[in-house]
Parts: sequence; C-alpha cells; structure tokens
Amino acid sequence: MSAVAVTETVAPTTTPVVEVRGATKSFGANRVLDGVDLDVEAGKVTVVLGPSGSGKSTLLRSINHLEKLDAGFVSVDGEPVGVKVVRGRLHELSERAILRQRARIGFVFQSFNLFPHLTVLENLVEAPVAALRRDRAEVRAEARTLLERVGLADKVDAYPRQLSGGQQQRVAIARALALRPRLVLFDEPTSALDPELVGEVLAVIKDLAAAGTTMIIVTHEIAFAREVADTVVFLDAGRVLEQGPPEQVLNRPRHPRTAAFLSRVG
Repeated sequence: MSAVAVTETVAPTTTPVVEVRGATKSFGANRVLDGVDLDVEAGKVTVVLGPSGSGKSTLLRSINHLEKLDAGFVSVDGEPVGVKVVRGRLHELSERAILRQRARIGFVFQSFNLFPHLTVLENLVEAPVAALRRDRAEVRAEARTLLERVGLADKVDAYPRQLSGGQQQRVAIARALALRPRLVLFDEPTSALDPELVGEVLAVIKDLAAAGTTMIIVTHEIAFAREVADTVVFLDAGRVLEQGPPEQVLNRPRHPRTAAFLSRVG
C-alpha cells in the first residue's frame, strides 16, 4: 500500500498545534476530565492510553468541541476552539463558526459513522463541498486519489453496507483527510473491527505518521503505540498520570497505575 498523501504536512516544530489547559468535564456526579493539560506539536503523533472510563474519548471530543468543557480550554493553532474571548470572558461561538473550526480537525470514530445512503466517493465529497464551499469536481478528483492511496480505488461506487469493517474504517480515514485537516483525531479506530481486519487500518495510520500528519490516537494497541507514537499519554480517572516518549512510558513507566495497566494489556 502506498503512503497516504496528506494535504497539509508540516515539519515538526516546538510550537504546539493543540493546547489543552485545565480541561474539566463532568457528567452528573461523574468527573470524566479533571484538569487535563496536553500539548501536541506539529507533525507529531500522540497516543492516549488508559482504562475504559478514564476520559480518553471525552478528551478527543472536547478538542473539536463535540463536548463542551465545564472549565479550561482547548486551542488549535492558537485559536480557542468553540469559544471566543470578549472582554476577558469566554463566549460560545455560533454553530456555523464551530463547524468551520471542525473542518480543520479530522475525526475518525470507532464506529465509522459513514453516511449509509451515499456512495464511498460521495461520503468523501460531501463535507468539503458543504463546509468549505469547494468545487465539487475538484473535490471528487482529490477524493479518488485519497481512496486509491488507502487501497480502495475500486470501491468508489460502493455503499458502506457493501464493505467490510476494515474497508469502512479506511473510507472514514480518507473522508477525514478530504477536509485537508490541521490534525486528525482517532477514537479507538480498530476497536469495532474483527482481529484480521485491524492490520489494514493500522497500516494506513502508519503511512499518515510517516507523512508527518499531526495526530492524536486513542487506542489499546500497545505494539502499534510503540511503533508510531512520539508521545504516549496515560490517562486515568480523568487525569494525566504520565506522559513521555514511548520507550519510557511503555518500557519503564514511573507511575504504578501505568505499570499495572500495561501488565494487563501489553
């Protein structure tokens, strides 16, 4: 499989693309995020690990404002996500403005979330045309190229129900890239797949990492994290307990909770 072309590949820098500060979120009495801080640099891959219920998916969803934080903030390229600052106070942006921001943040869900009534090609074309007002013919040409590069050139006219789970997830990845995102978020992209289909999806993500795509990936695939991550973050009970390069966090964890988790899933 050839490397997946990314429309906005950047050289790694020390300037964070994503800044999360004091992110706090509760659902009723359950505090899911408890003051999370996180920086993600351009061209880097951050893998978030943690047990079920640790806040991993909520953290991802807060980055593109699918979840509204109770406290703290998220910024992408220095611009607050979902809010604006007016006279020192945060105010919610309009839905239209939030949608424009989300167009810069690709999101790949664990359950694919493809439009079942659209062909594979139209699943890629719809958002760039609707959200970015791009020319449909130009977007269709780019979409065909993306599908070719994720190994699905022969599926442009198929419907999602006609594809395997691995193929659907590769379409979902291509759809996220069709928006030319600044970064891509992956929420356990292989958890809904049969084991024999996991490898084809991970191969696409590895190609993206090699191409310098800025990514945050929630996964339980420890070997995969070891291979692609620049930074591994361990989240538990809504708090970052440990973060660092994979060789440190995965091989020599400093926090006993990290070590206990890895002993069960590694």
